Amino acid sequence: METTQRAVLFVDVTDSTTIYESLGDTVALALINGLFARLDKIIAKYAGAVVKTLGDGIICLFEDPDDAFRAAGEIQTSVHSAAQGSRNRLQLKIGLTWGPVILSKGDVYGDTMNVCARLVVLANPEQILTSAQTVDALSPGLRTRCRALFPTRIKGKVEEVGVSEVMWRYDPAVTETNLTRANFAKAVQLSLKLIYRGNVFIVNRTRPTLQMGRDDSNDIVIVSLFASRIHARVQTRDAHFVLTDLSSNGTFLLVDEESGAQSSEIHLRREEAVLGGRGWIGLGKNASRHGDHSVRYALQSEAV
Repeated sequence: METTQRAVLFVDVTDSTTIYESLGDTVALALINGLFARLDKIIAKYAGAVVKTLGDGIICLFEDPDDAFRAAGEIQTSVHSAAQGSRNRLQLKIGLTWGPVILSKGDVYGDTMNVCARLVVLANPEQILTSAQTVDALSPGLRTRCRALFPTRIKGKVEEVGVSEVMWRYDPAVTETNLTRANFAKAVQLSLKLIYRGNVFIVNRTRPTLQMGRDDSNDIVIVSLFASRIHARVQTRDAHFVLTDLSSNGTFLLVDEESGAQSSEIHLRREEAVLGGRGWIGLGKNASRHGDHSVRYALQSEAV
């Protein structure tokens, strides 16, 4: 048994059960085995080693976190490119962590591995999630390609773990959508009020970030099956209030016009939008249909 520092990469095939059901066991197994053979070459290219296979996922180790970072990005790029125009499209979720691990009889254990497994659960298809500790271990150039998302609680750890996304695409999955409304947030003296099922939540300088989703760890727990466990985040940025979609089904934004009419609805998928005036946020379902999936929001002046 040996304890040492390693980067752990956990690669998981998204929705493998559906793949087997739709293609049949023989075709699906051949497809996934072919994928793993391609991934083996990428992992070896960056001096990594596959430790074990778990169902339709693989776990590999790297001595250098930068090598693991580059391998993860090339894996997603390779699979995404191969899927274009393919009838049998495969997608991956990847977790990346750096820290102490226990190596024993060809297997790997420890908190670093547990955090990596949790990140894979949180990740969406074609997403690479990593921890704040891992980001700190990367070289400066690679750290700029990581975007902080949210903190999460992991079983066995007292403190929350900061989650970041690796921006592996040249054209990032998250883009800003500019809503040209005259009443957008323009000053830090504004606060954002969110109302859900009669409860009021405030985002301001004192509380600059708020998270929404089905999981009990969220600030606003959404009791709707349309919402993801970690669905969306609202935060202050450059004197604005920014809504970020983190979900599988997307987030819908409906801004009220000053005339009293409602604007056309915007569907955010891995995108961001500046919140203006007042309106509705729909988590996984149209915001125009109010219900347990929808949150009312409004900008307001803070009390002096």
